[in-house]
Parts: sequence; C-alpha cells; structure tokens
Amino acid sequence: MVTSHLATFADMLSREQAAEAALYQGDPEPFKALWSRGDDVSLFGAFGPCKKGWHQVAKTTEWVASRFREGVVTAEYEVVHEGADLAYTVGYEIGDVALDGALVTRQRLRVTQIYRREDGHWRLVHRHGDFAPADQSPPSPQRD
Repeated sequence: MVTSHLATFADMLSREQAAEAALYQGDPEPFKALWSRGDDVSLFGAFGPCKKGWHQVAKTTEWVASRFREGVVTAEYEVVHEGADLAYTVGYEIGDVALDGALVTRQRLRVTQIYRREDGHWRLVHRHGDFAPADQSPPSPQRD
C-alpha cells in the first residue's frame, strides 16, 4: 500500500533531520546509523572527500562531525521523491555552525541524497553536498 511507504519514508526523513542535528553538534553516530553498510555507498562531501564503501563513508562522517560544535541546521527540501525501492531528496541544509573552533557563522549547503529500501527499511546510499556558488544565470525576462 502506497500510504505505508510514504509514512515509512517520512519517518526516515525525520530520523535524518535529527541525525543531522546531532552531526552539527559533533555526534556522528545517529547519522552513521542511517547508512547502508554496502560497498556501493558513496559520499561526495562538501569539504572535498569523495568516498565509496561503508568503512570510508563512516570514517569521513566521524571526521566531519569532529569539526562541528554548536551547529543548528535546518533541511529545506526542493524535491522529495519516493519510488518502490529507491528515493531521493534535493535541497539545502541552512544554519549557523561553529566549524573547527571558529565563531558561529551561517552555512548553506546544497544537498542531494539517495535512499534504498533494504529489508523493509530505508537506508542512505549516497550523499552529495557542496557549498552553493553564486547564481550566474541570466535574469528572467521582464514582463510588461
């Protein structure tokens, strides 16, 4: 039944937001718990690392969390799509964070994440985050 799939994926997104809140406070464990343990998981991180496989993703997640303290970040989804066994989100993580012991500053990441259903549970299998560059597209035409 589609309704139960939506509730399950909605639950995953709630757990993910709580896990990201913990990550930005320096705790990687809730975020690590969301990931598949497969060799095919991947991370294209905002701080440069591109890693593949659970062990590399877990190690990188611990390093990223170690850089943060006092972070408060909110996910803003532009797209949320759920299929039968794959889902994805596209959006932003926006908030105030203290990175590497510096003062709290505003951070805005573009984030795309892919999820896979494994044994009836949604698992994160890919994350791509980067710092959004300035929009260089031409302005929209003026209407009369």
